[in-house]
Amino acid sequence: MFDIGAPEILMIIIVAIVVIGPKDMPAALRAAGRWIGKMRRMSAHFRTGLDSMIREAEMEEMEKKWKAQNEKIMREHPDGGPAEMQQTGAYPPPKRTEKPAGDAETTPAPAASAESAATTPPPPESKAD
Repeated sequence: MFDIGAPEILMIIIVAIVVIGPKDMPAALRAAGRWIGKMRRMSAHFRTGLDSMIREAEMEEMEKKWKAQNEKIMREHPDGGPAEMQQTGAYPPPKRTEKPAGDAETTPAPAASAESAATTPPPPESKAD
């Protein structure tokens, strides 16, 4: 981080011995150790708080995604279709739109094409026990 090499450390030690003196050196090193310990604890506390804030933000984001996904599923299956099918193993009856009886006589039925037959899913097989 600071890129302090051996010559720089040696120079700091020599200056410290000259300025502080060999008699007061142990007390100065103890004080420096305490300050370094306090700084490490404060940085660890700060880092922990920052990590917890990030985790909370990520959880809120995931909860929003889960809520949106749940709402999408509920819009697509308002009657609880997928859960019901998993429990019973049966498919719900297909939804049919019925035309009035008068229209059926005047309008001819459209011819079934091979393309529409290929895209129409086959009816579910019934279980015979």
